[in-house]
Amino acid sequence: MGVHSSLPPGASLPVHARDLVRMHEAVIGGGRPRVRPRPLVSRSWTRALSLGLAADGLNRRDSVPLDEVARRRRASPLRHVIDELGQVLDTANTLLVVTDAEGVILWREGSPRIRRQADTLGFAEGADWREARVGTNAIGTALAEAAPVELLAGEHFEQNQHPWYCTASPVHDPRTGELLGVIDVSGPALTLHPAIGALVETGRRLAESELWRHHQQRLDRLRRTAEPVLAGPALLVDDDGWVAHAVGIAPGERIAAPAEGQVLAVPGLGACLPERLADGWLVRPADTERRVWLDLDLGAAPMLRMRSGDTGWCRPLTPRHAEILGLLRAAGPAGLSAEALSRALYGDAEHLVTVRAEVSRLRRLLGAIVDTRPYRLAAGVGLTVHR
Repeated sequence: MGVHSSLPPGASLPVHARDLVRMHEAVIGGGRPRVRPRPLVSRSWTRALSLGLAADGLNRRDSVPLDEVARRRRASPLRHVIDELGQVLDTANTLLVVTDAEGVILWREGSPRIRRQADTLGFAEGADWREARVGTNAIGTALAEAAPVELLAGEHFEQNQHPWYCTASPVHDPRTGELLGVIDVSGPALTLHPAIGALVETGRRLAESELWRHHQQRLDRLRRTAEPVLAGPALLVDDDGWVAHAVGIAPGERIAAPAEGQVLAVPGLGACLPERLADGWLVRPADTERRVWLDLDLGAAPMLRMRSGDTGWCRPLTPRHAEILGLLRAAGPAGLSAEALSRALYGDAEHLVTVRAEVSRLRRLLGAIVDTRPYRLAAGVGLTVHR
């Protein structure tokens, strides 16, 4: 889903920007504007007003210290793509900003002039730009709406942001779907070009493809360095359970994330005790059992237990994850599509993004026990449900 332009086709930018400022004055003042806010803007303003934020001027800015910014930069996978984004998104007359998943600005690039203008808004490294702090803005509203957002002039909640446009798109981990942060391009309102939204989406796609490339390179390095120690049946995986190499088994792309001393349940291998390597894990059977047996307790605090001979583990589940496992067990080998699972969980097929995110988190916990395309329990997995 791309960015929906804030400038209607054929509209005059100066005239429309002026109309949006008047719209803001009328709505905030309790009047009836000639131009009505877009639904996205109306929802955001409602959230800002419910939080008691002020529309006339600037609300109090929250920031993290610069040493905390540096720590977050080191921890962010987006550090791998900053240089590439700067080459794609021209920063001569714009400001390129990249935040983390909490809306904290980690990187900012642009001309000295436009950075100085941004400083007057508190739009700088370390600042928290969630809606709850600064009202309607492309970064915070993209996080709140979980979608790309473009805002122009009076569509911003704070009056001091009216001289600006901003265009933002959330970036997700291509492996897991996890939100990593937001890419934003901002500039003077009357310099907005219809192509800005497409450029930001290009930047998002570039970031996610680069993150996938880095992931593949890490797996390749792990494969080259550790493949000689493999004797099947066994797997070579990284710290997140992504499979770099397999011998004597076809496990799919991922298993549950290994941990020192914790037994893993791997379809086709049974109960495994991961062994730490320099840059990953060697996963091979702890005994001769090949079938994985699971017990799902649907009590007030759902619990999943794995049993295999004298070994096993016990893990708490969210009620939603417990419900998903129960539905997959009932579906049998045929499994469920994302649409069918959405209907079973929410009563309609409109929650595909939420369903995929929930299954991704469940696979992060259980790995290849839950299979995909369609969603189902993997072959060799037995599940008993206790109510």
